[in-house]
Amino acid sequence: MKIKDVTRVLEEFAPLAYQESYDNSGLIVGRGDAEITSAVVCVDATEEVIDEAVRLGAGLVISHHPIIFGGLKRLNSERYVERVVEKAIREGVALYACHTNLDSTEGGMSYRLAEMLGVENLQLLESLPKGNGFGVVGELATEVDVLDFVARVRDVLGVGAVRYSKPAGPKVRRVAVCTGSGGSLMEEVVASGADVYVSADFKYNHFLDATGLVTIVDAGHFETEYCAIDLICEVISKKIPTFATHKSKESHNPINYLA
Repeated sequence: MKIKDVTRVLEEFAPLAYQESYDNSGLIVGRGDAEITSAVVCVDATEEVIDEAVRLGAGLVISHHPIIFGGLKRLNSERYVERVVEKAIREGVALYACHTNLDSTEGGMSYRLAEMLGVENLQLLESLPKGNGFGVVGELATEVDVLDFVARVRDVLGVGAVRYSKPAGPKVRRVAVCTGSGGSLMEEVVASGADVYVSADFKYNHFLDATGLVTIVDAGHFETEYCAIDLICEVISKKIPTFATHKSKESHNPINYLA
């Protein structure tokens, strides 16, 4: 199997044209015509993940976050980005990223997280000119207590703790979801009539601004985007059932919590 045969499947689901201008999705290290037998799928390409790929004999690492966002000016092993790229080249492991194109495609990241939380009848929060968009909003099958829903987010994502704002109301029926950093969609969330907004990386002022309008739940960047691993594996296996995808056991949150 050639790398380009695998990446073509991903790009049919999440076209590279959907990525944001600042992004660097696609094949970052390696050649599309290289032969591989399997791939390791992770959130971030780290040195540990590259070692894992070597142990498994996988010639490709597919990450959600691109290892390189801007141009590399030097390869001197000083930063982890340089070390990962150097190790990947040295070990013959290709690196591919499926980032904001996977975030914004229909059936992508926010859809997956919303489904995990039991949110149905999904609509886009922010529609883009190409027909894709960021974030979704929908409804729970039944109304639930707001703190019970916050606990559901914690338990479904396996988070030790979540941050949330002062509840805007006692009950939850309408829920907005955006994986990763979703603070920029606050205006769309309020306009959607959502009772709760689940995302990550909220700033202090977001919690103040949400008062009386919507309950925001910050469940963590890594935690809300960990679903990328299952999603990517499913997209590939549906089209290439004979190709082996390994869900990385070395894909860890770089943020630690002490509760």
